[in-house]
Formats: sequence, C-alpha cells, structure tokens
Amino acid sequence: MSTTILCQSKACPNGNPPSKLECPTCSKLGIRGSFFCGQECFKAQWKTHKIIHEIAQKPSSTINVGGKDSYNPFPNYEFTGSIRPMYPLSAKRRIPDHIPRPDYAADGKPMSEVRAAGQAPRILTKEEQDKMRTACRLTREVLDIAASHVRPGITTDELDEIVHNATIERNAYPSPLNYRNFPKSVCTSVNEVICHGIPDQRKLQEGDIVNIDVSLYYDGFHGDVNATYPVGQIDEESQKLIRTTRECLDEAIKLCKPGALFRDLGKTIEPIARANGCSTVRTYTGHGIHELFHCAPNVPHYAKNKAVGTMKPGMIFTIEPMINLGSNWGEVHWPDNWTATTVDGKRSAQFEETLLITESGVEILTAGKS
Repeated sequence: MSTTILCQSKACPNGNPPSKLECPTCSKLGIRGSFFCGQECFKAQWKTHKIIHEIAQKPSSTINVGGKDSYNPFPNYEFTGSIRPMYPLSAKRRIPDHIPRPDYAADGKPMSEVRAAGQAPRILTKEEQDKMRTACRLTREVLDIAASHVRPGITTDELDEIVHNATIERNAYPSPLNYRNFPKSVCTSVNEVICHGIPDQRKLQEGDIVNIDVSLYYDGFHGDVNATYPVGQIDEESQKLIRTTRECLDEAIKLCKPGALFRDLGKTIEPIARANGCSTVRTYTGHGIHELFHCAPNVPHYAKNKAVGTMKPGMIFTIEPMINLGSNWGEVHWPDNWTATTVDGKRSAQFEETLLITESGVEILTAGKS
C-alpha cells in the first residue's frame, strides 16, 4: 500500500532547484514527490532524509497502537522519536488496607527524604540489611514476573497491572505509586524513552525494546531493580545497545568494595559506552536506598563527575546506567513532566541493581537467578 507522506527533502536547503533525480528508496516505498537537487548539500541531509524511509516502513498507525478510544494527549508537542503516549490512563490501582505505606502514599510528598537531604549515607545494621535482602528479593521476583509477559501486543498498562498485583500479593507497596505524584506502580520506558515512562494504552510492537523499573516497599524498606527487554525480534543495533548497557553495569559493580570512590564508577562506565558508539545519560544517577526510596549517596554514571564519598560496609545504593545510542547524552521531557526521552529520538536502555557493600566486597541484593 502506498503512503501519502511527502519527502521533506524535495526542496534544497541551499536553494538549488529539484532535479529529476528521485530517491530510489522513496520510490519503492510509494512516497510521492521525493525529488532532490543532486548537489552536495543533499548528502549532508541524508540522515534526516532516511527518517522518512523509517516512517514509511513503520507508519505511526502501527508504531502507536492502543484501544479504539486511545488518543495522544499532547498533539502539539514536538516529539523527538516515534513513540507517542496513548491515553486515557487507567484509574489509580487500589492498595489493600492492611499493606503498610511509605509516607508519600497519600499526598505524594516524600517528607522523610526532604528531611534527610544533605545527610551522609547511612550504615545499615545487620537487621536492617536483612530486611533489605527481603525487600530486594521480592522486587526481583516481581520484575521477573513482569518480564515473562513482555510480548508484541501487550500494553504497558497491562504490565503495570501485573506488577501491581504481584506486589500486593507479597504484602508490599509499589514504591513508584504516587511518589511525587507518579500515577502508576511501575515505570515502563520504550525505545527512545530513557526513564520514567508512564504505563498507558500503547501496545508493544515487534522490534521494540522496553525497560521495566520495579520498586517495592516491604517491612519499612524499599527494593529497586530494572532491566531492558526485547519485544520479539529486535535489530542488531538494539541488541548491541542492550548488551553494552548490561556490560556497563556489570563492570561498575566489579569496582564496588570498601574504600572504593563513588566518583570512579563513571570512569569505567562511560568508556565502555563510547567504545560501542553510545553515550551515558548524566541527568539521572544511582542513589542510596533503604527506608527512603532515594537518598545519599549520589551515584553518577559518567566520567569526570564530582561525586562525594567512599564506599563503606553497610552502605546500600543502586547503580543504574542509562545508555543512549549515538553521541548525544541529553534528554527532553514530555509535557507529563515525567517521561524523559533522547533528544534525537535514538533508543536508550538501562539496567539497575541494588547493592550492599560488605566487609570484603559487594553483595547484589537484587541479583537474578544465574
């Protein structure tokens, strides 16, 4: 079936008149009016021009599929990639009365975190470490359950429901729910979404990648873990991105032990990303975690950072590098004030583990089954 998309390169930016040279790929795809000037200036536009091919091969009607009443709530926003939000969002999911809640569950304000701002990282007691082990084990269980449902055709809202139900079945609270007014129980970040994607009515498509970021609150402590998964068969570039991101995390974890500097983790992560044609997001970092969802220490993932602090036994924190395809590490936010995407629409992946510094090294509290 032909498309009515007109090639944006039909007019030369340098004012050269179009020739009768028609882009052969556009012609095969049925794109009308795709003549270009044939001058050097068109070669400089080739990367932009190829986006037209990608759109034609995977039109928006198949990239963004939801229910029959789904809609894009931000039609005038200039999205950087192909993913669009698909509203309406489902209603807030219920938490049974018997499940203990963190302080922000009612009003969205994590006041305990605000009061702890500026304090040094806590050293947890043996009892507190055991509670963290339990919370993190449950968090990994929930992530693995959600991951087992990743397939073309499932919506990210359905993944949210799966995470929510698996969490409350464990008598735990889904930490993201109403944290600073986040509306859902899990973050689902697809393709060019770096982090904090809000689950909605969009159906995952063959070839997508999706990050599922699960956190739960159990017996007064939070666990936090995430991973990026392929949806069906994905292209080689996306496979490489996922492998690179996992390698960045694994190599950083190897550095963790008493006496190691938090600022040194980025010196290992960023060169791995660059060597694989990727970049490291700087805005978002790993963080301390225990009774508080986010607290000291701050754990940047890029080189030459100014992070303060030395790892000590009893400290618990996350490392969670976000790695973008290409050289641009920046991000922009959708009008929902949560969803962060790459500035050039290229894909991004992330992996996260919660870690305990021991007397002799590090324990991965959220480790999956080997």
